[in-house]
Amino acid sequence: MIARILELSVRHRALVVMLTVGLLALGLWGYRNVRLDAIPDLSDVQVIVVTEYPGQNPQVVDDQVTYPLASALLAVPGATDVRGVSMFELSFCYVLFEDGTDIYWARSRVLEYLSTIRDRLPAGVQPKLGPDATGVGWVYQYALVSDRHDLAELRTIQDYYLRYPLSSVDGVSEVASFGGFVKQYEVLLDPERVRAFGVSVTAVAAAIESSNRDVGGSVVERSEQEYMVRSRGYLHGVDDLAKVPVGLGANGTPVLLGQIAELRVGGEARRSVGDLDGKGEAVGGVVVARFGSNAFQVIKDAKARLEELKPGLPEGVRIVPTYDRSLVIQRAVDTLRDAVFEELIVTGLICLVFLAHVRSAIVALIILPIGLLVAMLLMTLLGINANIMSIGGLALAIGVMVDSSVVLVENAHKHLQRARDLFEKSGVPMPPQPEIVLRRSEGGGTEPVQLAAHHHGRVLAHLRAGW
Repeated sequence: MIARILELSVRHRALVVMLTVGLLALGLWGYRNVRLDAIPDLSDVQVIVVTEYPGQNPQVVDDQVTYPLASALLAVPGATDVRGVSMFELSFCYVLFEDGTDIYWARSRVLEYLSTIRDRLPAGVQPKLGPDATGVGWVYQYALVSDRHDLAELRTIQDYYLRYPLSSVDGVSEVASFGGFVKQYEVLLDPERVRAFGVSVTAVAAAIESSNRDVGGSVVERSEQEYMVRSRGYLHGVDDLAKVPVGLGANGTPVLLGQIAELRVGGEARRSVGDLDGKGEAVGGVVVARFGSNAFQVIKDAKARLEELKPGLPEGVRIVPTYDRSLVIQRAVDTLRDAVFEELIVTGLICLVFLAHVRSAIVALIILPIGLLVAMLLMTLLGINANIMSIGGLALAIGVMVDSSVVLVENAHKHLQRARDLFEKSGVPMPPQPEIVLRRSEGGGTEPVQLAAHHHGRVLAHLRAGW
């Protein structure tokens, strides 16, 4: 089989060149489309179920939410393990699947089982799926810095101006916000006034909820035209909130919320804070890449989107990158590129100095980039990302490929020189070099050179001993 391949290669060199060019083009395609990351992803295929249970301690969350969910999710097809974690107001269930399981198939199976367990959970508790990412999906992080805005304003900018456009970037699974204060309106009831007006806390909550909505009233037809009826009731600030009626007084006059409560703008209770360079609290966001995405491209697109959003930021607000994995990825790629260039230069010089043959040096130099491109093509087709480990392996393999190409070229030169010397001594015209290379590859360096008979009509028997 190998001898037949060698014969075809020697006798059809134009076809070999065409196949090499085609393989080179495919390798370039694989190089441009290979997924780049800095860290090899060794995490399991998992689906995270997140459930909020406001105001409850970890023991209650574990008994009423985590345990029922974990028990039901054990029956999910393909699941190998289910792990539950209970925290204050939060429940996490991690469903692990067998290696090779499609992540979106797993998420759909978990979602089916969640629909069957909702009636076993406390009223108002709604479990939801976590982001379709892995443990190494944290690829980019930034902070918002300003000397003119407080933490609440910066958090509002992050949540309503930056997060949603970044979430639309291809390959982004989630944009998580951290730090600052989430803006909320606080209603502090005065017990004495509530009792004096005879208003209950439940009635106050219901009144606020019913007053903060728009309601449609169908249409009214006038002069063959329809006019849509709409009641505009959204609250736009503390002043609107103070005018919400919560009941009736003794003489039938409406009791307003501002008469029984203190209204103010505050921040939601926080479970964590963000810090920047040890100089104080900061607000920022974390870009999480989707499972199986190209981390390098995701970071590049996310940074481009941030550049588009910068002109719309309030004056004085700056975006400061605090973690950028693309820098590590770029350094790893640069290391491989430098190693390739160095090996190409050394190999070319060695072939030119010791063989004094330009074409042989070109052959040795072509093997190295083609081998790397073929490796990139296979990685792309198999879905393997290029990370520090795989790129390091390619860098080590460069030495092996260089050695093999130099050895083969030098060996071919040795046999050609021996044949040239013997034919000069015998006075017989030398056959074409491809015929000599093919004959020596078939004989493995032990049979005599008899290929001259094919060209000149006689056997060079005296070359047997000389070879």
